[in-house]
Amino acid sequence: MTTGPTQESSPTGIRAIPRILSRILDATEVTVLCSAISLLAIFILLNVFARFFHQSIYFVEELSKFLIILITFVGASYATRRARHIRMGAFLDMMPAWLEKVFVIFISVVSAWVFFVMAFHAWSYMMEVKAMGQTTSALRAPYWIFLVIVPIGFFASGVQCLRTVLKNIVEKEVWLSADQQSEYEELLEGEDA
Repeated sequence: MTTGPTQESSPTGIRAIPRILSRILDATEVTVLCSAISLLAIFILLNVFARFFHQSIYFVEELSKFLIILITFVGASYATRRARHIRMGAFLDMMPAWLEKVFVIFISVVSAWVFFVMAFHAWSYMMEVKAMGQTTSALRAPYWIFLVIVPIGFFASGVQCLRTVLKNIVEKEVWLSADQQSEYEELLEGEDA
């Protein structure tokens, strides 16, 4: 019988930092995603009601495009971090744990490389648009501002893949992402409560 908390049940010091950062990042991404989806719905509904009066809110289409870009690339990072991306779950579940770990590491390395290459090209494209001085048609805002999230989202997704690789190298168990050990983890946590 133990009287005090164990190191595994109560992370302290340096071991708690990744967990705290993960919770902050999770809250931030969820807040951005929920806010962007809510704003998108509000803008579209306002524009629909305005059309009943034969009017249109001139900037709604541009803001909607920006919000869709924001949702897509913040969502990509969130999905990668929470292991909610498309994968061959049934195929991996049939493998022995060591082979599953090898496949997860391989897939994560390739995915990270693809994300970083896409981030580089997205950054290059954004800088070209900035150099041309292209503006949006309705708001006359610099168009490159709308594209900033694309390289950031790709880069963040690549970092999440690298975190998955490191987590699988350090830990004995198989981790689908740095924050998600199993796709059934949340279901199991709900049963324990």
